Amino acid sequence: MPSPAGGPVAVAAASAAAAEALGISPEMYPTEDDLAYEEEILREPFKLKGWWRYLVARAAAPFAKRAVIYERALKALPGSYKLWHAYLRERLDHARPHPISHHAYASLNNTFERALATMHKMPRVWVLYLTSLLDQRLLTRARRAFDRALRALPVTQHDRIWPLYLRLASLPACPVETSLRVFRRYLQYDPSHAEDFIDFLISANRWQEAADRLASVLNDDGFRSVKGKTQHQLWLELCEILTKHADEVAGLKVDAILRGGIRKFTDEVGKLWTSLADYYVRRTLYEKARDVFEEGVASVMTVQEFSVVFEAYTQFEQSMLAAKLEAAEEEGAGSEGEEEAGRKNGMDKLSKKFLADCWLNDEDDTDLRLARFERLLDRRPELLSSVLLRQNPHNVEEWHRRVKLFEKDPTRQVATYVEAVKTVDPMKAAGKPHTLWVAFAKMYEKHNRLDSAEEIFKKATQVNYKAVDHLASIWCEWAEMELRHSNFDKAIELMRQATAEPSVEVKRRAAAEGDEPVQLKVHKSLKLWSFYVDLEESLGTLESTRAVYERILDLRIATPQIVLNYAYLLEENKYFEDAFKVYERGVKIFKYPHVKDIWVTYLTKFVRRYQRSKLERARELFDEAVKQAPPQEKKVLYLQYAKLEEDYGLAKRAMNVYDEAVRAVPNSEKMSMYEIYIARAAELFGVPRTRQIYEQAIESGLPDRDVMTMCMKFAELERNLGEIDRARAIYVHASNYADPNSHPEFWNKWNEFEIQHGNEDTFREMLRIKRTVAASRSQTHFILPEYLMQRDQRLNLDEAVDTLKRAGVPEDEMANLERQLAPGPSTAPPAPSTATAPANRMMNFVSAGVQAQAESSSRQQQAAATNNEDIELPDESDEEEDDVQIAEKSVPAAVFGELGKRAAENREEESSGAQENEQLGALERIKRRRQ
Repeated sequence: MPSPAGGPVAVAAASAAAAEALGISPEMYPTEDDLAYEEEILREPFKLKGWWRYLVARAAAPFAKRAVIYERALKALPGSYKLWHAYLRERLDHARPHPISHHAYASLNNTFERALATMHKMPRVWVLYLTSLLDQRLLTRARRAFDRALRALPVTQHDRIWPLYLRLASLPACPVETSLRVFRRYLQYDPSHAEDFIDFLISANRWQEAADRLASVLNDDGFRSVKGKTQHQLWLELCEILTKHADEVAGLKVDAILRGGIRKFTDEVGKLWTSLADYYVRRTLYEKARDVFEEGVASVMTVQEFSVVFEAYTQFEQSMLAAKLEAAEEEGAGSEGEEEAGRKNGMDKLSKKFLADCWLNDEDDTDLRLARFERLLDRRPELLSSVLLRQNPHNVEEWHRRVKLFEKDPTRQVATYVEAVKTVDPMKAAGKPHTLWVAFAKMYEKHNRLDSAEEIFKKATQVNYKAVDHLASIWCEWAEMELRHSNFDKAIELMRQATAEPSVEVKRRAAAEGDEPVQLKVHKSLKLWSFYVDLEESLGTLESTRAVYERILDLRIATPQIVLNYAYLLEENKYFEDAFKVYERGVKIFKYPHVKDIWVTYLTKFVRRYQRSKLERARELFDEAVKQAPPQEKKVLYLQYAKLEEDYGLAKRAMNVYDEAVRAVPNSEKMSMYEIYIARAAELFGVPRTRQIYEQAIESGLPDRDVMTMCMKFAELERNLGEIDRARAIYVHASNYADPNSHPEFWNKWNEFEIQHGNEDTFREMLRIKRTVAASRSQTHFILPEYLMQRDQRLNLDEAVDTLKRAGVPEDEMANLERQLAPGPSTAPPAPSTATAPANRMMNFVSAGVQAQAESSSRQQQAAATNNEDIELPDESDEEEDDVQIAEKSVPAAVFGELGKRAAENREEESSGAQENEQLGALERIKRRRQ
């Protein structure tokens, strides 16, 4: 539908003409593309939707044209937040590339002001405006704008304004007073950020207010640091401000504040003490600083804190001394000018005349300061000891070390001992508290003050110690002191007093109170009675000594050694029966193992005293002793018992004692006991009597190794007696306990025995038994490769040759046998002739494999015809060979080479087959024996 003549086209044309008349650029004119949007906003100028479409459609237009559209829209809709926010953002982006002096920023600020006329409740608009002002560094205008924003916005939205305001206050160009007022206002809004204000005050060197704020924060129990600082860290910051800027901080009681921190924070008291002293040093109050250091080293509780305070103290004294030395040098250089000035001033001259010789008027105190410094260094061990004693005032060893520090000052030692015995609680003491009293008394004794030493000991005996032994030690030390000064009667009297039993009334009173002191228990102290009885033996009479011993036995506190000493005392004085009665009491009081020494001594002394005169009584004593003794303690008693019977009794009874002993002692001692038994039986009744003992030992259940050893000795005995068959039977029995792999010495012994006394049958039987035992004890059977089997054959062949040499076989026969038995990888050795075969049959090479099929008579004929020097021994029977089946796998034919083939071919032939069977049996036996 065409537009009317007075429509939008005419309006656009008219506006363009008017704009041209005003000098507006043609780019600002509405174009034909804008007609639709212009018509829409003309129809509905108060609807945001049409204006926003217009702006979106012209997003690529120049900013000036879009600004005209924004201005027209905001004129129609001045309360639209969306239009104002988009307009301000575009203006910010347009102005940002320009310097802050560009007119675009003035236009931007003017636009913000116009926007805030209607948008003053919108915090985002305020944030954009304030951020722009901060970027332009317009501090005054920004401060006023911040104030307007805080007044315009509700308090709930102030948290979006204050971070920018604090940023303004932290700018270097911002006056300090302005920043202080801003921070104070902010703390009224949010007091929890007091630390930010304190940090600003410190950076601005406002030490007074910073200290005040820190003190108020520390006094506020509800304060919680937003930066995670502890109360201790805040205290340290306050101490640092107060000490390093003492002249600039007033109105605070620095001494009270720091001392309060020392009482409250015990883990850093060393640093706080040095801070307090540093405060007085900066105030030029040096004597007060020295007093603070002294108080600090006298009150710290740990060695680490002491090191901190003492190091600062020494540096202070050293710096004071160095400053005085420098001042003295400067005064020496300007002394002449001072003398001329003194002549002019008569009053000063007169004062110097009267005060010239007074030591108080001496300004040169260098020697005094040097003496102070040296004295401080010398006092370090004493001060350190005080720290350790403050940690644990009941540490006895530390008190002793402290006394050693004053070795050259007896007065200080006495004062230290007095302080120690007053401070140390015996119930809490770390160490032995009675040693303090003893050392205290010995110090007086060292200076020949026995009356004072006795007074110290007297007081020490009245202390309630934790252990009875401590009080007993006090009494013993007191008596030893009297002995050192030859007061023997007084020493005995002291021991009599110490061992006196308390009265019944005293015990009843202590029981009623519920806490029995050690003074009521010391009369049963073994240490005290032992010392007392030693004194009586040395200084008293026999009757008094016996009375003390009897009292010890009545109190039932005696030890085996005391019983032995008592009996020895009576024996020295020829009271033998009384001594034996003491032994009797001792063996009734004590049990094993403590009574062992008493029994041994008692029996030895009794036998030595009465010998055969009271033999029955001695036998009864021995029977009672071995009855009470445990098995591991019976051997000694049985040996003594047997010795008694051998010397004064009957040999038969001695044998009965030995027989009883071998049954009573433990298994670990039976072997040695049997050896003694056999040796004594052989000496008393002859060697044949030992056969019964050997048989008993073998059947008594000894360990296998001991049984084997006993059998070897038994067999050796029978061999010496000429009983070869009995010896061989013993070896056969012992073979059940001897593994060839772990006990080769047994089989070597039997082997030598058979070589000397046996024949071929017995030797074969020995080898058969050996194979049987080895097979029964083996757990695993391996199938070895052929080359390993050949190597084992070579090794066994060498072993066989050595055995033949020891048996006395000629070398030519051994060489022939070695050639016959040596295996070959490809060629078989030549078959030996039948005539020389018997010469190669030695006793060590016994057939154990292929069974010989020839009859024994033909074999004996061949042996007699070919080798007249051999011993004619009967061949093995087939049944014997059948009984021994050791191998559990077949032997590869390659091991035997051509010999195996020849053995298979000649099995039907009687003469040649026998020789082949013997050789194959030897190889097979060697191989299996090696395995």
